[in-house]
Amino acid sequence: MNRDWIVNEKFTGPTFNEQLEWLNEPEEWGLDAELILRTDEKTDFWQNTHYGFTADNGHFLSLKTDKNFRMTTKVEASPHSRYDQAGLMIRFSEQTWVKASVEYIPDGPSKLGAVVTNRGYSDWSTQYISFNERPTYFRASRIGQNCYIDISQNGEAWEQIRIAHLDLPEQAVLSAGVYACSPQGKGQHVCFEFFTIEELSDNPGEAYL
Repeated sequence: MNRDWIVNEKFTGPTFNEQLEWLNEPEEWGLDAELILRTDEKTDFWQNTHYGFTADNGHFLSLKTDKNFRMTTKVEASPHSRYDQAGLMIRFSEQTWVKASVEYIPDGPSKLGAVVTNRGYSDWSTQYISFNERPTYFRASRIGQNCYIDISQNGEAWEQIRIAHLDLPEQAVLSAGVYACSPQGKGQHVCFEFFTIEELSDNPGEAYL
């Protein structure tokens, strides 16, 4: 299938695509046929709901685009603190974004889910998952003001876990990329094998292809 790539990053080094930039760059990271990083202490993305606090200091490597798109990554993480996480994020502002990952629970099943944040309030949808059965592939699509989140264990068979609306201006410029954080610890080891974004049309059906 022919693809219109916005970015097709394999992290082979010595630098990554010039369109990509860090928000909250981690102290430790590098490229070695993967993007490898260790999370800084008490880093997170969250706004208000339930816990009553805000956090916007997680690590996020992204590019800006006003296109409709589908982005995909493969992530391998070695978490050890509660809520350690790594996955994909689509962001308009500190108060408007969506992220998807497995959040690690050391004394029970971990939580696969997506956090959707509108108007400064976060909504976390979850499902329990054995850490040994966690998905390693995440896919997030943006079509207009809507986002679609999918997961996979092999990069071929995909399962949708969320459809969400973001409070965005029409044709808003968004930041799209990979993220990781450690809300209650530090030093989670994370490897992103690749990161791709392909342009989509405005047809919602493309989110299911």
